[in-house]
Amino acid sequence: MAGSIARKVLTERLGHLVEHGVLKKQAYDSRPRYAYVLTEKGRELVAVLMVMAGWGDSWLAGEAGPPVLYRHHACGEIGQVDLRCSHCGGPMHEGDIEVLPGPGAAPQPASAG
Repeated sequence: MAGSIARKVLTERLGHLVEHGVLKKQAYDSRPRYAYVLTEKGRELVAVLMVMAGWGDSWLAGEAGPPVLYRHHACGEIGQVDLRCSHCGGPMHEGDIEVLPGPGAAPQPASAG
């Protein structure tokens, strides 16, 4: 059965995503029935997945083009995901950034010398 997944496997995978806060169960019927909806954590994960899909579209899509397109709600146009700086709007790609230790970085041991 191509494209299908066993109910037990699906239940386990959805349970894992709920357990880790990516999805939450939301009742929509009195039987009870549930829909799985993205949490804030899950919505942020979608951004990561879209960037990864963009990489795949650039490097792995065949001659027919990418398998999925993204229509931007605000302008109605088909666009591509692009990382931008939250302060100036400029690109944030490998050559545009410097990686620095943040406040949660482990302290570096003092070097003997």
